[in-house]
Amino acid sequence: MSSIPENLHYTKEHEWIGGVDDGLTLTVGITAYAAEALGDVVYVQVPEVGASIATGDAIGEVESTKSVSDIFAPVTGEVVEVNQAVVDDPSLVNSDSYGDGWLFRVRLEGSADDLLSPEEYTALTSGES
Repeated sequence: MSSIPENLHYTKEHEWIGGVDDGLTLTVGITAYAAEALGDVVYVQVPEVGASIATGDAIGEVESTKSVSDIFAPVTGEVVEVNQAVVDDPSLVNSDSYGDGWLFRVRLEGSADDLLSPEEYTALTSGES
């Protein structure tokens, strides 16, 4: 299994969220665990800049050679940037899911209290929770 970065937070839907500690603009991607489970990612649909998103809403898709999966909003806020590089080259999700494979950035409205810690996500992906 891939290592799980200690400086990020996670959702049960296998997304990672960076920047939670400063609480303003968060970066969102899918985890290496999810990318490995999906197989070769061939298409990524991300929300548009300026879109308002609410926690739990389906806001995009990741399509692989195996399946199509929804991207769920991990927090409530406004999308302020999308990663055009990953739209142009979806394989970045597989090759660098915690780096160049990020999906979008959102300006947080409210709190991000329901996210999982690295330890909780490790337990989730190892079947301990």
